[in-house]
Amino acid sequence: QVQLVESGGRLLQAGDSLRLSCAASGGPVSMYPMGWFRQTPGKEREFVAGITWDSGHTTYADAVKGRFTISRDNPKSMVYLQMHSLKPEDTAVYYCALRRTLVASIPLMADEYEYWGQGTQVTVSS
Repeated sequence: QVQLVESGGRLLQAGDSLRLSCAASGGPVSMYPMGWFRQTPGKEREFVAGITWDSGHTTYADAVKGRFTISRDNPKSMVYLQMHSLKPEDTAVYYCALRRTLVASIPLMADEYEYWGQGTQVTVSS
């Protein structure tokens, strides 16, 4: 059974940078797309960024485009989310997700992903 564990979330100030990490274990993940989502209380989980298995393509939500970068290290079974110029509205629990099926494109909807981490809290103060 694949397990995903996020880390790196913390309290920061607006304008700060932060890198989140997601460690995958329990099965091969290198052939599949992965994504980052975030969620705030009372709202649905929203797509933040996604990456194909070979890092050949990435995609981002408009709200983070130009500020966040997703990357992966397949030999280490790691996925990262580098975040710059953080804003208070980036405050959320951030989740790593895996779509463990072979697909040509990056899934954008939460229900397209089969495996999830427990989340890591990012809080940005103004």
